Amino acid sequence: MIELLNREHAGYRSKLEMWQRYLDFYVGGEQLRRNASRYLVRRQKEPNDVYQERLLRVFYENYLGSIVDWYAATLFRNEPILSFEGPAEFYSEFLADADLEGRSFLEFCRRAFIDALVFQQSYALIDFPKVTGQAKTRGEEDALGKSRAYLVSYSPMELINWKLDRRGNFDWVVLRTESTYQPEFLSGEEIVERRWMYYDRQNFRVYAQNRSSTQKEAGQPEAALMDEGRHGLAEMGRVPVMKLELTEGLWLANKAGLLQQEHFNKSNGLSWALDMGLFAMPVIYSEREWHQIVGEAYYIQLGPEDKFSWTEPQGHVYGLAAENLGRLKDEIYRVCYVMVQAAGREARNVTQSAASKQRDQIVTQEVLRAYGDLVKDFMRQTLRLIATARKDEVKVEVAGLDQFDVKDFTEELGNAQTLSLLVTGSNTFSREMQKRLALRYLEDSSQDVKNKVAGEIDNRL
Repeated sequence: MIELLNREHAGYRSKLEMWQRYLDFYVGGEQLRRNASRYLVRRQKEPNDVYQERLLRVFYENYLGSIVDWYAATLFRNEPILSFEGPAEFYSEFLADADLEGRSFLEFCRRAFIDALVFQQSYALIDFPKVTGQAKTRGEEDALGKSRAYLVSYSPMELINWKLDRRGNFDWVVLRTESTYQPEFLSGEEIVERRWMYYDRQNFRVYAQNRSSTQKEAGQPEAALMDEGRHGLAEMGRVPVMKLELTEGLWLANKAGLLQQEHFNKSNGLSWALDMGLFAMPVIYSEREWHQIVGEAYYIQLGPEDKFSWTEPQGHVYGLAAENLGRLKDEIYRVCYVMVQAAGREARNVTQSAASKQRDQIVTQEVLRAYGDLVKDFMRQTLRLIATARKDEVKVEVAGLDQFDVKDFTEELGNAQTLSLLVTGSNTFSREMQKRLALRYLEDSSQDVKNKVAGEIDNRL
């Protein structure tokens, strides 16, 4: 059973090492230091003790992590506009706590977006609580909490097996997670729990294996079936897993990963060479046998024809290495469409006029809008699936995530006034334009206030 549950898709096996590398490069810090032996290239015939010392002194300049976090922060700086037409009392609660762990729907989507920038995909499982008791009416179902939809986040490293139909939709998936916990306060051991969750278009099954952390591999217990039944999207005939996927061109970790690894090796090589250069090696020019010890607390005695000096590299290669590191850093920012932030040679030569800055940021803004379209589609589909599963008569729309400078609001207001003079006789146009402007101005307000304002505009026009 364990072998069957652990069977991995060929696509998963081919990408697992890459995903782990990109995750380490994104996180950096202590996580990358622990795994540095995977990425710090060992020189040909390098002594093991020298290589181990280099691993102990390893460091990492994390440009990829900064770029990914900048995109996530900039994209979600202004909240998207979520509009609900119909009874939407539940969604105010859901938007405030989407995963039953206190994380809002916006924060959930932001983390899913970060995972997509690192792994190219991220996944959200739509689930409903399993409660005892039979509900005869919708009111009883709500009272039992059975209709309280929530989301669970999974990375591609946890979705180990799947089957797709001809349209590219999931026929079934297998999710695998592992956690370690201490069963009791004074317990002398830890329990390692591994879970496999299978979902198809109607049903789900959950298997679990619990073993002591001190238990030998040969004595592993078998996995047991813990739960099974129909999932919340069974009536729709759909696997309850949503996917946020980026195109190859928008997958930042894949574009910058190899450059970041090259920069990592070059910067550590230069640092090691500079450190070694601080400890010059003595050189003795003598025809007689040499037995004296050289050091700060010792002296040496030379003959009339003997010579003594210290070796020191001329440093030409150091200058070339430093220049190459600067080019690598600029290239990392360039392929991620944020060259202005590189603060390198090219960035320093950029003119500082407002018009020039705006031209330089056009590409970055277009990429942000492309990200915004993908995230809005992910949010829209997720909310609509939840509404369908709950059988709510609610229409959901998601707008926004297309403006990334607060100063643009004045220009947008002027354009709206001009359009209102050109487009007359359309209440629908006037209603949508007023909602967009009002919600844009109230972007820092709560979602309840936004929904109320949008509803009042709808009722008035």
